[in-house]
Amino acid sequence: MELAELLRLATETGASDVHLMVNTVPVFRMNGVLIPVSEPPLDGRIPARWQRRLLPEDTGKLAGQVMNAGQQEKFQSSGEADLSFSIPGVGRFRINVYRQRGSTGLAVRPVKMDIPPLARLGLPEVVSRLTRLPRGLVLVTGPTGSGKSTTLAAMIELLNSEARLHIITIEDPIEFAHRHRHCLINQREIGQDTVSFASALRAAMREDPDVIMIGEMRDLETIAGAITAAETGHLVLATLHTSSAAQTIDRIIDVFPPHQQEQIRVQLANTIQGVVSQQLLPRQDGAGRVIAVEVMVATPAVRNLIRESKTFQIPSQIQSGARFGMQSMEMSLRNLYRAGLISREEALGRAGDPEGLLRML
Repeated sequence: MELAELLRLATETGASDVHLMVNTVPVFRMNGVLIPVSEPPLDGRIPARWQRRLLPEDTGKLAGQVMNAGQQEKFQSSGEADLSFSIPGVGRFRINVYRQRGSTGLAVRPVKMDIPPLARLGLPEVVSRLTRLPRGLVLVTGPTGSGKSTTLAAMIELLNSEARLHIITIEDPIEFAHRHRHCLINQREIGQDTVSFASALRAAMREDPDVIMIGEMRDLETIAGAITAAETGHLVLATLHTSSAAQTIDRIIDVFPPHQQEQIRVQLANTIQGVVSQQLLPRQDGAGRVIAVEVMVATPAVRNLIRESKTFQIPSQIQSGARFGMQSMEMSLRNLYRAGLISREEALGRAGDPEGLLRML
């Protein structure tokens, strides 16, 4: 069993994720739904050799086909490893290998070779304006699988097509491979090129960057470094696993110990430029997924709410901030529903404020 064959099939069928684990057949995520390869519509497109339950030795061998010696050593010591894997003529893949109940599991995500422009992703024009800012902190947030990495890659490519900048990306692992066009782009991978986000961020400050992209702000040290980089005149693009702008601000501040939070609140208010919170929803016609987006722009009023620890009032500022390009998640869901792209049930199920969305509808 060659993992490259299965990943080629996943790419051909349009799967967004592949799950391999003991005691079940391989499972593809199609349009947000998990489908075993032994069931329609995949059973007719996947060879019979893959349509059986995987054994512990199967998943162990499949993992061994993509890990080098260093990654295998990390996996043995920590029980997990992140890596990227390329198949010539097929594409690149982000892979997490992990242990569960003593056996090996793999979660694989195909990474598209071409980086779509922001407009094709369905993102509003204000995201392009945030990308072109000379300095500050711009955050892309959302749950796992919501397309944050694709949005960041599209933002980098927008700059790459328009400006002459030095861009440093810090990723775990590298997903989209950028080519030098107008910009110089250096991509550093955790574990291969550097030991951690925090250390790479410290080093980046000495590498003459104009833009720093952080694949994920995971810990206090990385978040503090990102705020400092934004304070010192750089544009910092980063992601967080939060579902709204207000929650994003609270999450950043809550990472710090209580005696530092007042200072961080002021620093964040001065450096934040915008928050783009997104989620992917299945289209009503079954033809893929569509993006719903909340956008917060850091107006003077929003900055003041952050300083005064009144983040609970940020949703009201977003609702009344259309002239600045802001929109709430409920506004985005309403527009998608009215356009016939998503069902009423889907819209209400994804809303942070279902009652508010009902009033809009």
